[in-house]
Amino acid sequence: MGLKVVVTVGGVPGATENFQDLFGNKLILELVAEESNRGTKTLDACLTGKNPNDIKYEAEFELPTEFGSVGAIWIKNEHGKETFVKSVVIEGLSDPLTISCNSWVHSNDDNPEKRVFFVDKLSCVPSKTPSGLKPLREKELAILRGEGAADVPRGKKDRIYDYDMYNDLGDPDKDSDLVRPILGGTDHPYPRRCKTGRPRSTSDPLSESRSTEVYVPRDEAFSEVEKGTFNLKTVFLALATATASLKNREDDKQFSDFTNIEFLFKIGVELPNLNDNGRLQEMLPRLFKYSESTQKNVLRFETPETIKRDKFGWISDEEFGRQTLAGINPLSITLVKEWPLKSKLDPKEYGPSESAITTEIVMGMIPGFSTIDEEIENKKLYMLDYHDIFLPYVHKVREQKNTTLYGSRTLMYLTPTGTLRPIAIELVRPPKDDKPLWKKVFTPGWDATSMWLWKLAKVHVLAHDSGYHQLVSHWLRTHCCTEPYIIATNRQLSKMHPIHSLLHPHFRYTMAINALARGALINAGGTIEMCFSLGKYGTELSSVAYDQLWRFDQEALPADLIARGMAVEDPDSPHGLKLSIEDYPYANDGLRLWDIIKNWVTDYVNHYYPEENLVKSDEELHAWWTEIRKVGHADKQDEPWWPILNTPKDLIWILTTIIWVASGHHAAVNFGQYDYAGYFPNRAPIARVKMPCEDPTDVEWEKFKCKPEDVLLSALPSQGQAIQVMAVLDVLSNHSPDEEYIGDKMEPTFEANPQIKDAYEKFKENVQKLGTIIDGRNADESLRNRNGVGVVPYNLLKPSSEAGVTGMGVPNSISI
Repeated sequence: MGLKVVVTVGGVPGATENFQDLFGNKLILELVAEESNRGTKTLDACLTGKNPNDIKYEAEFELPTEFGSVGAIWIKNEHGKETFVKSVVIEGLSDPLTISCNSWVHSNDDNPEKRVFFVDKLSCVPSKTPSGLKPLREKELAILRGEGAADVPRGKKDRIYDYDMYNDLGDPDKDSDLVRPILGGTDHPYPRRCKTGRPRSTSDPLSESRSTEVYVPRDEAFSEVEKGTFNLKTVFLALATATASLKNREDDKQFSDFTNIEFLFKIGVELPNLNDNGRLQEMLPRLFKYSESTQKNVLRFETPETIKRDKFGWISDEEFGRQTLAGINPLSITLVKEWPLKSKLDPKEYGPSESAITTEIVMGMIPGFSTIDEEIENKKLYMLDYHDIFLPYVHKVREQKNTTLYGSRTLMYLTPTGTLRPIAIELVRPPKDDKPLWKKVFTPGWDATSMWLWKLAKVHVLAHDSGYHQLVSHWLRTHCCTEPYIIATNRQLSKMHPIHSLLHPHFRYTMAINALARGALINAGGTIEMCFSLGKYGTELSSVAYDQLWRFDQEALPADLIARGMAVEDPDSPHGLKLSIEDYPYANDGLRLWDIIKNWVTDYVNHYYPEENLVKSDEELHAWWTEIRKVGHADKQDEPWWPILNTPKDLIWILTTIIWVASGHHAAVNFGQYDYAGYFPNRAPIARVKMPCEDPTDVEWEKFKCKPEDVLLSALPSQGQAIQVMAVLDVLSNHSPDEEYIGDKMEPTFEANPQIKDAYEKFKENVQKLGTIIDGRNADESLRNRNGVGVVPYNLLKPSSEAGVTGMGVPNSISI
């Protein structure tokens, strides 16, 4: 049988000289038969492409009939550099046979081992693996696990997936003040990250040394192939360079007035110490402008959507309440189920457990108040509760410069229009040494003093919510907890495994962005420490949240809503849940997306596991789930709430949860960051000064009485902090040009299977319908939390988006 094999290559890293390296070299291919007694066939594929953007290798060959079906292909790269192989297609058969590689193949000079790739249509559970491919399936997994590899620092071309603790957030060799606790283990429970193999630091043998390059397995790195691809690593480096000049630029100086803040959007800030002006403008045109008249770079921000629509909305209580349901942290609001509100902390250390928010205070704030029991029974009271998790850190945080902290509770009332109205804020400072417990409740007032104290109390609560959002709702619950799923999937599920194929698009770039975050955002001296209230205790607090609050079973959206009292099971309601607040944009859109994902996963799983015993007998699948629990989340391995994996139904729930977290959950807490927090008074990341009524001196109180606006500005971020956070949030809210959105691009293995292809087309259609449904909801004037004068429509779970900062779009993965 006369056949032709065509290998499409994306290129080699670097410039023209690397393309020249292609000439005179070749790829050696070795076809592998499905059945073990049919052998292999070796081919030399020669270059036929004409330029670096059209590189193909071809080989013509005869394949004996007795060879049978081709199941896999070995590739040996004889070039001096690694080569990105997109696909291998065997033509001349009744239907072309496709092998989608989409991976870097190392040079034979670097590693003489060949790379194996499996035919797309052979996605199968282990028990159905053709006999000729079983050894290859097992060998490839052993390579990815690093079996037999030396325990040395990993290099750029390595493909090893392994686990380690978060022992690289500090930098003790640089400065003793940059020592940070190891996250992971008994003292500070935490998920595991990818092992880099870097040596220990000299100053602290428990910590890993730091470097500018942080290892991730080769196929997890950001794309370097497609022309015009958004290179996030380069952008981060440019941003770090730009903000470096701002960190020491009058860093502690407050804004003189609110007009001064508006100048950031109208005039910008000069960056006099930067070179390569054109490159900065090219990479971040939204931020970096070049002034021909002054010959200097200017960092000028786009006006956030919230301020475009309502310049004074950030002041209002209505907007404060609305954003707990439709802002960037809609995951903290909880239903009040018991009264009085009580702390679970030790009263001997932290004072009486009962809240200072009394029935009398609530009675005075609610028109037509009946009894507290009736209000609770009718589900009218809701709360942001940052009391117990923050209170143990209050005095530690206050030892740092220019920041402060309280434990806080914010009580809200559900109005007849379905909106939340904040009615009381409790701020608490625990006792210490000669200072007694300080506990005070603030309410909206009708006099000037109480009105200004209320404004300041909201600044503190929003700083608490901003820190919790960034460290827990965002970093911990999406980025951090997903990394063990990625590691386990590559270590235990062969690329032939259908569940690997299902999960693969939802893990794109996550390990790479996490590595960048450890180097620039959550590290000692990074943006989170420098600009958020908790300072150097931020990641430690995320460990406390993981230990006390995180549960895999409650990462599923329906379970999360039920746990927070925001929904109850109801078979007669849409999605099987009745919401406590009907107009809850995150929940309404999220549940629709959850069901769409779950239906797709159900079709997929039921196709590959038509019988229940197939799940029980799948050794790769059980090794995967066991490793996630016992290694990736080792500090939680003995918890009773881990789902048992015995049936297709169990598997569907587990997979839907993982995909939801990587797509919908992350999109909801990430892509609105600039629109909602870019104008930082709306969501200040830090409250720098204590309330003026806490242990006031005559001078402090007099200053507050004479110029309350100045006290408010002193509580907000300094100029350097504000600019740094705004720049980072702009980047984090950005969709890259090569973003892959949920329900858009079909994986090659899906397309190779007619039943799965049909199921995916249905999935894609349902995802597209969701966009129309969301548009309709945003146009509904009865939904006051997403429609109204000056209100930003809720688009964060609208599935697709243009590139850039749009406040919408649900990527498949945590790609930024």
